[in-house]
Amino acid sequence: MRGLRKRVRSRIATVQPQLVRVGEPQLAVGTSKTVRSLARICGAAPRADGPYVTRTLSLADLSGLVPRLARTTAAERARLPGVSAARAPQLLAGALVVESAMELLGTESITVCPWALREGLILRFLDGLPDD
Repeated sequence: MRGLRKRVRSRIATVQPQLVRVGEPQLAVGTSKTVRSLARICGAAPRADGPYVTRTLSLADLSGLVPRLARTTAAERARLPGVSAARAPQLLAGALVVESAMELLGTESITVCPWALREGLILRFLDGLPDD
């Protein structure tokens, strides 16, 4: 855990100066099933409540969750709310990445986007289609 955390923080730190140079963030948003799963475990509304329900993930909640995830197996993680069997093996690594990014960027909370990269690519493609 210590080695992985150190490596993740080191990688994020390489881009941190470029990110903070842009200015103070107005909104921090997390996308992906991993972020949604982490937020769900920490008490965010379930997916069945719809995409327009505001969901957030706080650094405090996530920091409390990481040690708990580290003590569990992938099979045990798959039984947590909002975690699929396919997502469970990578959930701890994802939690470390999100936690490290939030810490290094000084973000206390992120808004969870109901969509991820795939949906963004589809929307970008549709936006580029001719209007006729």
